[in-house]
Amino acid sequence: MTHNTYTTPINSDKSSENHRLTHTRVRVRIPQIYHQEPLLSNLISQQGLNITINAALLGGNAKGDGWFDLRLQGTAKQIDSALIYLSDLDVEVWHESSAEPDGW
Repeated sequence: MTHNTYTTPINSDKSSENHRLTHTRVRVRIPQIYHQEPLLSNLISQQGLNITINAALLGGNAKGDGWFDLRLQGTAKQIDSALIYLSDLDVEVWHESSAEPDGW
């Protein structure tokens, strides 16, 4: 007796790649004019990202630029949208993309 086994790959739908989580490390320079703006909060609420602050430098008197070392986690589309948002504000961003998406 023979048994035919058929296994469907978990990610057989190419659109599922748009929903895979990845992460990017970015370093962001926040100009003084944006110190009172909720830029990081906007990345979370508007872009749907998870953000980890690895390091930050922002003076209490806000006389100079602020610097953040961030880990952005979301889909590639969400991260791209966030980088465009920051670019549109003329915020300097240096980023390193992860080589592999998170998860299986």
